[in-house]
Amino acid sequence: MVALLGGYGRSGSELDEAVLGALFSESPVGLHVLDTELRLVRFNTAARYVRAFALEEALGRHPREWAGDFYTGAYEQTVLEVLETGVPSLDVEVRGHLDPGSSEIVLSVSCFRLEDAAGGVLGVATAVLDITERKRAAARLAFLERSSGRIGTTLDIFRTAQEFADEIVPALADTVVVEVLDSVLRGEASAPGTIMEYGAMRCTGRRSVALDAERHLPSIGEAIGLTSGTPLAQCLSDLEPRVFEHLDLDAPWLKREPVRGRRLAEAGAHSLLVLPLAARGSVVGVAHCYRHHTPQPFDDGELALAAELADRVALCLDNARLYARERSAARVLQLSLRPAGVVGHAAVETAYSYHPLGAGGDWFDVIPLSGARVALAAGDTAGQGLRAAATMGEVRAAISALAVLDLTPDEVLERLHALVTRLGGERPRPPDTPADDENQDTTCLYIVYSPITRRCSIASAGHPPPVVALPDGTVEYAMVPAGPPLGRGLAKYGTAEFELPEGSLLLMSNTAMLRAVSDDPRSQLARIGGALLPAARPLQEICDEVVYQLTPEQVESDAVLLLARTRALGPDRVASWTLPNDPAAVAEARARAERVVTAWGLEEQAFTTTLVVSELVTNAVRYSDGPIDVRLILDGPVIVCEVTDDSSTAPHLRHAEEVDEGGRGLYLTWQVSRSWGTRPEARGKTIWAEIALSDDG
Repeated sequence: MVALLGGYGRSGSELDEAVLGALFSESPVGLHVLDTELRLVRFNTAARYVRAFALEEALGRHPREWAGDFYTGAYEQTVLEVLETGVPSLDVEVRGHLDPGSSEIVLSVSCFRLEDAAGGVLGVATAVLDITERKRAAARLAFLERSSGRIGTTLDIFRTAQEFADEIVPALADTVVVEVLDSVLRGEASAPGTIMEYGAMRCTGRRSVALDAERHLPSIGEAIGLTSGTPLAQCLSDLEPRVFEHLDLDAPWLKREPVRGRRLAEAGAHSLLVLPLAARGSVVGVAHCYRHHTPQPFDDGELALAAELADRVALCLDNARLYARERSAARVLQLSLRPAGVVGHAAVETAYSYHPLGAGGDWFDVIPLSGARVALAAGDTAGQGLRAAATMGEVRAAISALAVLDLTPDEVLERLHALVTRLGGERPRPPDTPADDENQDTTCLYIVYSPITRRCSIASAGHPPPVVALPDGTVEYAMVPAGPPLGRGLAKYGTAEFELPEGSLLLMSNTAMLRAVSDDPRSQLARIGGALLPAARPLQEICDEVVYQLTPEQVESDAVLLLARTRALGPDRVASWTLPNDPAAVAEARARAERVVTAWGLEEQAFTTTLVVSELVTNAVRYSDGPIDVRLILDGPVIVCEVTDDSSTAPHLRHAEEVDEGGRGLYLTWQVSRSWGTRPEARGKTIWAEIALSDDG
């Protein structure tokens, strides 16, 4: 046997030892070695992690004692046949359960006989691999493909919804109810979040495994109103599915759903999926699936499978709607003015809820700034309908343009105040409307946060201050100087500055959402604090809880919420130094920049970074008098180079001629940088440039 193993360049014993060592310590496949009496004599490291077997005290014992139900049937038969015949067996599927009622585990077992040099039988070895997830994924894919071919066979909404229910039960859920908006049945489009405009939800499909299902199922065509501040309403707002692995039938939101809640309790539901049905930017309805017969709760894989199938049936339902309706131009405009999705940022983690229930003029925005900073903005616009939506769009566009100028928050609001005043004067006023009333309720809250200094700067134009939740459990309103609403009175705004610990929460909401709770700030904080804490939970979960707490049963105004958790950039991602105003400082800046970028493991960007730093420091030496500050920031996909000097003169990009001896510094910076710019400082200005770490950046 040793000669058959062989080896090149090393003795057979060395190779054998290496193979055995790797097999028992490094192999990802579980290995069991059994003697001729089928007693376990060896197992490798990977075998300890095969959850089907308890190997703590298994040595010297028969598989019946440590493999349980998994050893019966195919496993036992395979081992006995291989021991008797010596013919290896590969990839035998073995199925079983750890406990009664637990999920099935699927193993792939390969078995071969062990013999000595003379051919004597020493025992058998089995290689075991847990393929449960692979089998589940394959089964889910097959289910999805099969179901997709059976759903949407007609352009009838009721037939399509019932086809979906028939596929879900019993394959995925014990009971499912599909509810479609009444407006969809009339062929109308509904924007996500306009809960008060939805009206009734009408049952269009249902199925259950229960024999007495009629008592806890709505009848086909039955209409039930939609209540705000519940998972169903939230699901229709942000179009995100929800899973309640262990449903609490005493949860407060179920009390707002007296009909649906009673039926869930009567069915004995213990796990719930809420699936939005939306396609092409329009809400179609919602499907809620629950388990009362199957003991296992829904898991994330089943949520993803159900959500994907819901997306497909939603498209089929929308096709049926499109077949019978004409699109409204006003609705298209309203959809286009909704806030866009919030992108991720190194300075903060964000989550939001947006319910344009009434006015349609409340908004928020997250704007990246130079130096790894971020601006958070929120505001209210008075009025309803298209005019309020148009004003909202103008204010959001203006503040996005002002933010990139890197002005202080109070300066941003002063310029925005002037713009809103001018726009209000240009619009024709309705009869008997005082000029000052046009913009009296156009408010704005503007926050700038730096993850390097962890300092936060805030200014307000008639908007409620943000709620701050600190990691130690303190919840309070930030102290912000009160300024007038935009376009009304004198533009007199102040900026509040304070430091925030990493992991602090900033909550910004529209005015109506807070007033729906109480006009007393202490009562508002009491309600908000209970939902914000503990602050270490997933941010979207906290955001949803705040919405449930603040949103009353009947809402007539918008409900807009932006939640941000602060992050910090430590010394491992920020490097800064001060240089004298001397031509020799250019070489020193270049050398330090190269060392920093190399320490970050970004040698490929070293040349570009040192080139940019060299040109910016050269400009600072030439046009300023005092010391020069240089800072490098590793901000996600970019390296930010910043050079600060005491000159307040803003640089201008120009194209030097071939005969010119200078003037190419900023042009080179512009050529090799993703973006560049300047911002005013208390001492002069800062010129910054962003260098992308990849071509995609």
